[in-house]
Amino acid sequence: MANGIIELKNTSFFAQNMKVVQNVSCWFEEGKTTALVGPSGGGKSTVLKLSAGLLVPSHGEVCFRGRNISLMSRKENLAFRKEGAVVFQDSALWANQNLDQILELPLKVHFPLMTKTDRDKRIAEVLSEVGYKKALDMRPSMLSMGEQKLIAFARAMLCRPALLFLDEWTESLDDSAAQRLINLVRRRREEGNTIILVSHDFRIIKNLADYIIMIQEGKLAFTFTREQIVEDENLAQLVEKGIAS
Repeated sequence: MANGIIELKNTSFFAQNMKVVQNVSCWFEEGKTTALVGPSGGGKSTVLKLSAGLLVPSHGEVCFRGRNISLMSRKENLAFRKEGAVVFQDSALWANQNLDQILELPLKVHFPLMTKTDRDKRIAEVLSEVGYKKALDMRPSMLSMGEQKLIAFARAMLCRPALLFLDEWTESLDDSAAQRLINLVRRRREEGNTIILVSHDFRIIKNLADYIIMIQEGKLAFTFTREQIVEDENLAQLVEKGIAS
C-alpha cells in the first residue's frame, strides 16, 4: 500500500495487564477501503480504535498523515476528528440526551457558525439517506438496537468525513436497512473516501474491501488484496474461516 493516511508503527495496546494488540505495523491507503478481519476477540476492533485515535497505544505510534496522533495539538486533533468519523459496534449514543441533541453536537463542534436552520436541514438530509423516520425528541433507550445503529451511522455522516471507521456497522439491522447502509458506504468508496471497517460478513468484505488485514491473537497475521481473494479460492476460504471462528 502506498500513500498511507493512517499508519501503525510497532503498535501495542495493553488492557488490565493483558496484551490485546501486539507490535502491529500496517498502514491504510488513502482513498481505499481496508477490512480488518479475524476471529472474535482477536483484536481487530482494538486496531480500529487505535487507528481512529480513540485509544492511546501502550507502545509504538499511530500516525495520521505522518503526525503522531498522541502528540497532536488541540487544533490538529480537532481537524483530525472533523476529517474522520466512527460508527461504533454498540452505537455509543449518549443516554442522557435526545436524538436531536446527539445529532446536533458534531455540527456545533465542527461548524460553530452554522445556523440552527442549516443544522436541521443537514440532519434531515442524512436521516433520509439512512432511512430513519421517527421523531428526534426520544432518547436512545426508546429505540431498537437497529434504530440506534441508524442514528449512529447518521451521526458519523453529518460532517461529510473523508475518513470512515466502521465497526460492525450493519449488525442488528434487517436486510433492507443493512443494504441501504452498505450502498451508502459503497458510494463513499466510489467518491474516493478512505474507509477502515470491521465486519464478520464475508460478502461485505469481498464486495467493498480493496485490502484485507487479518488480525489473530492481537497480531497481524496476513494482508491480502481484493483481487487475491476473488481469484484464489483457497485464500477466500482462509479469510471466510477466520471471520467465522
